[in-house]
Amino acid sequence: MNQLKSREPGSVTLPGTLSEALRAELIDFRRDLHMHPELGNQEFRTTAALKARLEAAGLAPKVLPAGTGLVCDIGTQRRGRPVLAIRADLDALPIPDVKTVAYRSTVANRAHACGHDVHTTTVLGAGLVLAELDRQGLLPNAVRLIFQPAEEVLPGGAAEAVEAGVLDGVGRIIAVHCDPRVDAGKIGLRVGPITSACDRLEVTLDGPGGHTARPHLTTDLVTAAARVATDVPAVLARRVDARSGLSVTWGRIEAGHAPNVIPQHAELSGTVRCLDLPTWRDAPDLVHAAIDEVATLHRAKSTVTYVRGVPPVVNDAAVTELLHDAMAARRGPHAIEDTEQSLGGEDFSWYLEHVPGAMARLGVRTPGDSRVRDLHAGDFDVDERCIDAGVELFTAAALLDGAPKA
Repeated sequence: MNQLKSREPGSVTLPGTLSEALRAELIDFRRDLHMHPELGNQEFRTTAALKARLEAAGLAPKVLPAGTGLVCDIGTQRRGRPVLAIRADLDALPIPDVKTVAYRSTVANRAHACGHDVHTTTVLGAGLVLAELDRQGLLPNAVRLIFQPAEEVLPGGAAEAVEAGVLDGVGRIIAVHCDPRVDAGKIGLRVGPITSACDRLEVTLDGPGGHTARPHLTTDLVTAAARVATDVPAVLARRVDARSGLSVTWGRIEAGHAPNVIPQHAELSGTVRCLDLPTWRDAPDLVHAAIDEVATLHRAKSTVTYVRGVPPVVNDAAVTELLHDAMAARRGPHAIEDTEQSLGGEDFSWYLEHVPGAMARLGVRTPGDSRVRDLHAGDFDVDERCIDAGVELFTAAALLDGAPKA
């Protein structure tokens, strides 16, 4: 797996397995979050629930300055040893939950359709296990839990969390993201880019409209918008290395109100995605130039609003190896599989601009289930055995990372 060695199961014995009582509690906690989804920067109930449970465990979580999200340290930092951070994201999506389950969302047009309720629960579970190990004198170094708001809101809540100091003293950071293509009980790993850059694009086109009987006397903005939609991706495909994966995809086009009137205004909205960091840095200038060129050809005045989103998540080799060794120690190498780079965006990348880290794909598919599921869909759900796997991964990583080096 991408230059990582295998560790045989049983080669390392680690404490910190889940009790049946904690396992049941975490499932209930995840279902409660699932029933009460909150959008980015509105995660007040979720933050309060986490704070109360961590305080009940004898910990001292601190709410982030914006009022949602929190950070919580466990254990004592050893001299000269940086802290390992474990990150979860809290927010839900503005889509309806269409599942028929007892824990279906109780909030209209809100759903945990990306698995952030699972991410949050696994980090909470790991924190509770590690806190108990610390009381027993078995936690070798301090660990920091980061519960971050607003991952789904570009450019992501991670940047504000970093500004709030959540990485002070941190040497490495780890996280998971639910993957419905991987079986529960397993993880997917990859060294290098595992997600892509994602930016938002808004384009307005303006010009004199008129009667559809005389398009030659107008700026035909419907045609101009159609050409921008189709020609801009084609132009970019010939101006950047194809291996960079620069992709413009439109999600909205609006122009006109009547069949016999050429409008004076048109709008397009979409995303810009990119596989590699250098091309992402050049993307705004490239996209602006392509849009202006196509719009000018059709005598339309273009205004481009380019909203920076997130760079790719680039997994550090050493931290990815830590996750590999942690899962192998808990479940054996059969519980680890290779994963591909996704075109999805993830603001975990902002942490990696400051410290090395890695994100694992957390399997949530019921083994043997052949149905094709995806994230950001109203029927998204998980096999809750994934919670065990996530907690085991995080606790083992903390123990291995904090152990004295040979």
